[in-house]
Amino acid sequence: MTFPTKLARALLPIAVVAAAAPAAAADSPDMERLKAHISGVHTMTADFVQTDARGRSSAGKMSLERPGRVRFQYGSGDLLLVANGKTLTLVDYQVGQKSSWPLNRTPLGVLLSNSPNLKGRAQIVPSSEPNVVSVRARDPSQYGSLTLVFLRSGSAPGGLQLYGWTAIDGQNRRTTVKLSNVRYNVAVAAGAFTYAEPKRK
Repeated sequence: MTFPTKLARALLPIAVVAAAAPAAAADSPDMERLKAHISGVHTMTADFVQTDARGRSSAGKMSLERPGRVRFQYGSGDLLLVANGKTLTLVDYQVGQKSSWPLNRTPLGVLLSNSPNLKGRAQIVPSSEPNVVSVRARDPSQYGSLTLVFLRSGSAPGGLQLYGWTAIDGQNRRTTVKLSNVRYNVAVAAGAFTYAEPKRK
């Protein structure tokens, strides 16, 4: 398995708690903002840099459209993680292989739902930075945790701009994702959620 493929697979456990972030049952203003944020994001595009525990990084582009569609494209496109509304597929063109899962059985199925069931999975983490809202999330059926970082922004849905997240898996390995050039509710090409079949090497 190549290094970028390992990073792409890391997005699978990350997503389960990313989806849970706005759901902690509390009436705090920040939690209400988080709920408003996820409800207000219908499409999203961003650049991302994903870094593993050994300091190795891989960059790419992300596109999202609810319900059910997302694309993480690493580098020039040799590695893709794509959900088309029904199926989540990891495509590695370098080795000519792909793996697929029913979307509704993956963490991304919750994240991409228009009305996800998110109750009781997250809590606001105190921050010394007044412009930062941090959320630690954990799914009861998964090992590990995730801390999402939002920046307060009046121009972003719910008044929050997603900056990135840090995931810790069941083996205590850390993966960090930072976003840039984030754009909400912009046009996303329908072809973004399709892919060409890989050719076996």
